[in-house]
Amino acid sequence: MGNAKSSAMSKEILEDLKLSTKFSENELSQWYENFQKQCPSGRITPEEFQKIYERFFPDSDAAAYAQHVFRSFDTNDDGTLDFKEYIIALHMTSTGKTERKLEWAFSLFDVDKNGYITKSEVAEICQAIFKLIPKDEQENLPAEENTPEKRADKLWSFFNKKDNGNIMFFFIYLNSYNVLVFICII
Repeated sequence: MGNAKSSAMSKEILEDLKLSTKFSENELSQWYENFQKQCPSGRITPEEFQKIYERFFPDSDAAAYAQHVFRSFDTNDDGTLDFKEYIIALHMTSTGKTERKLEWAFSLFDVDKNGYITKSEVAEICQAIFKLIPKDEQENLPAEENTPEKRADKLWSFFNKKDNGNIMFFFIYLNSYNVLVFICII
């Protein structure tokens, strides 16, 4: 997907990233230079990604959540993140449009990538998230959501689905007054 071996970012990737993110050419070049220093192979492995998360959550078990986030960012399913996937993920989770964030959240919860979210997938992500929360902070959570199971049940009930149901996400957009907007969570 990306330009893994070259020391300079290809014009094609640069132009694509300028169009699909809010980053300037200068910012992208700086990000690329840093990326190449940190990842000389031009790729981030799941293990390297997990180490990044472990630095953000030093007192927690970040492995499961990092694995799920990595899976959701690895859009070409090659088991690594190239520069383009990395920058798009960075943009989407920090400054991206709401609809892109919704798409990403759906892909995070769609563990098996079949286009549907099941209650067991919600429970799996809630388990991973809870491992990020220090035990003493978990004790301060409201009683109705102080365990991963309770949190998953509460989240699932929001969609009014039976335990064996599933959620499918459609998203059609246009707006800025050209209208069309169609969001459907089934």
